[in-house]
Amino acid sequence: MSMSWLLKFVKEGKPYLAVILLQFGYAGSAIIAKSALNHGMSHFTFAVYRNTFATVVFAPFALLLERKIRPKMTISIFLKIMLLGLVEPVIDQNLYYTGLRYTTATFAAAMCNVLPALTFLLAWILRLEMMNIKRLPSQAKIVGTAVTFGGAMIMTLIGGPTIGLPWTRHHPNIPSTNTSASLPTELQPIKGALFISAGCICWACFYNLQAITLKTYPAALSLTCLICSAGAVQGTVLTLVAERGVTSIWAIHWDAKFLSYVYSVSLDIL
Repeated sequence: MSMSWLLKFVKEGKPYLAVILLQFGYAGSAIIAKSALNHGMSHFTFAVYRNTFATVVFAPFALLLERKIRPKMTISIFLKIMLLGLVEPVIDQNLYYTGLRYTTATFAAAMCNVLPALTFLLAWILRLEMMNIKRLPSQAKIVGTAVTFGGAMIMTLIGGPTIGLPWTRHHPNIPSTNTSASLPTELQPIKGALFISAGCICWACFYNLQAITLKTYPAALSLTCLICSAGAVQGTVLTLVAERGVTSIWAIHWDAKFLSYVYSVSLDIL
């Protein structure tokens, strides 16, 4: 799947199909990332590699396609890019994948549904989104925000029964083992939800700050490339501090970790 496919769907009046395909992509990303985390992947290096690979992929297109429209770099724009790189590629991604480590891929994907509501609230506070309570679209946004937060609370506080699928049940002839020992990290929904929610808040801040930055730096591809590169540099510094002395986390092999790197960059391109 490529970016041109999504753009084609949008131009042909099929934006919902594009959104559905993108949601499938996000679901796959959560599943693959969860598998890689279970196999010992460090979320710090994951964020660094993800943004490094994205920078390498976006840079040629940005240099070629936006060479005539790219504005000059100013101190104000540079500071905004550094802040954008810190908020989303570094803080948000590390918070999200830390939360994913303590929950499941399904739980993390469901919790991320609060992102549109948080983005809307911040945009309204910053006067980027205008509200008129008497108009139906504004009322729909308010109701949607309330429903979104309600769903997130239900996912966090209410745990349903375990569904024993054939491929997840233990064989009767195999003695049961300690479940906590078989899991890399004990599932803690409340703790995971807090991390994911904090990540979504940073993600919402990123969207609003990006909208503000695009007004003075309208070269979208170049801005994306600069944000990813800034996030890779700042993420490297964070990783060297948080994981100091541990060099094995930087190793890349043909396993679930490498697949998660490649898949996440492909999703960024979409």
